[in-house]
Amino acid sequence: MKIARPDSLVETVSPDVTSFLAAPLAVIGGKSSPAQSGETFPVYNPATGEVLARVPACGPADIDRAVAAAQEAFEGPWSKMLPAQRQGLLLKIADLIEAHGEELAQLETLNQGKSIMLSRLIEVQSSAEYFRYMAGWATKIEGSTLDVSIPIPPGMSYQAFTRKEAVGVVAAITPWNFPLNMAAWKIAPALAAGCTVVLKPAEETPLTSIRLARICLEAGLPEGVVNVVTGTGETAGAALVAHPGVAKITFTGSTGTGKRIGIQAMQDMKRVTLELGGKAPMVMFDDMDLDLLGPATGIGTFFNTGQTCCAGARIYLQRGIYDKALEVIAGITRSLPLGSGLDPRNQLNPLVSARHQAHVKACIAKGIEDGARPLIGGTAPDKGFYVAPELFTDVRQDMALMQEEVFGPVVAVTPFDDPDEGIRLANDTRYGLGASLWTTDLNKVMRYVPKLKAGVIWVNSHNIPDQNMPFGGFKQSGIGREHGRGALDNYLETKSVCVAYR
Repeated sequence: MKIARPDSLVETVSPDVTSFLAAPLAVIGGKSSPAQSGETFPVYNPATGEVLARVPACGPADIDRAVAAAQEAFEGPWSKMLPAQRQGLLLKIADLIEAHGEELAQLETLNQGKSIMLSRLIEVQSSAEYFRYMAGWATKIEGSTLDVSIPIPPGMSYQAFTRKEAVGVVAAITPWNFPLNMAAWKIAPALAAGCTVVLKPAEETPLTSIRLARICLEAGLPEGVVNVVTGTGETAGAALVAHPGVAKITFTGSTGTGKRIGIQAMQDMKRVTLELGGKAPMVMFDDMDLDLLGPATGIGTFFNTGQTCCAGARIYLQRGIYDKALEVIAGITRSLPLGSGLDPRNQLNPLVSARHQAHVKACIAKGIEDGARPLIGGTAPDKGFYVAPELFTDVRQDMALMQEEVFGPVVAVTPFDDPDEGIRLANDTRYGLGASLWTTDLNKVMRYVPKLKAGVIWVNSHNIPDQNMPFGGFKQSGIGREHGRGALDNYLETKSVCVAYR
């Protein structure tokens, strides 16, 4: 079922979605599989709070089966494929994502809660394009020749070169905010490099990852190349990270969980990349174009209802524009419709789970308790996992609102006087994933971009990634980069070869 027009209302859920929800099973070795224990757990519709489906509660025995299947595929048919054949399969996956686009988009909105427009444009279309982008890299893996200076024994010459080889079985763990898109970010470069994958999606949002694994099989991937196991982080996730058959771990999620994964990876000396939390600042100078406050607020701060690692949750306004800009931002925030993601007119949607809803509400209560002043005070539907958006002023830099990740529609706004102060405040956090500068002065851009401590800096925009632009964080926002050529390098080992001859 091809994707519908992005802004069209979902009046009736697709029969394909209804059929899929009846029995979403793990995919292990090319087969749909229940957990060996027979146990399941519920996943919910955030818009209603009702159970949407039940999925297998995979445990260590299921992880063993999935890793064994991935290892068998890696050592068997997958390793024998030519790079051009891998490229062709990735392109086929992209085509099938689009062919099943509306089914995937509706499934994502029902499970994650986000706007159907975002599901169509980001989860589906961007994921398809990501597979196409990474398909091109499959035929461009290259080593290099090296001039060496080895003097012994006399009369012997040497030729040295490097090879890039797939690291092996990849354990990929994805978050709940962009389930299908994050799965694409992990699976596509791993496959392009020649690896096999065991993916554990977030327990809240496993459905589109299961569907993607089935699409990979439909595209012709050998059984076991892509496996999806569903379960909690404490059981399935921990068993996967610690499994001796895993050579590489790639994780996107919270900094706390990332640290625990990093410790386990170092104990086993596994390769690891971690894309972790953020508390992104938006530094707005007096000379900024105030007409950009609309996209700054709608995309920079409240995109995906603030459930974005680069959300501009800290807005620093230079004193000369503070009152005017704050008035505009508050007006935009009050005007954003809140409701079900199946109606694209709703620009704010439910949060992913009851647990996360409680977390965000607790962050708002903590901000008020600490003395910050809420400006909006809106209301949200009682049914479902909704939280009304909130702006805070009178926020001190040491408050949790400025230092801890809320991951919801909550923004702290504070003034600053001179540009150096604005940059100092922006850097005053343990995170460093994304940041933005807003100015019409090119000199300020060139002066202050190097001073911001973040992996991605936007100028006069915010929260706009691209598949060719490396993405990752400074400080406690992670290790390594995704996207671009560097994403492929995450899944490759470098082998040096030295050949002696007379």
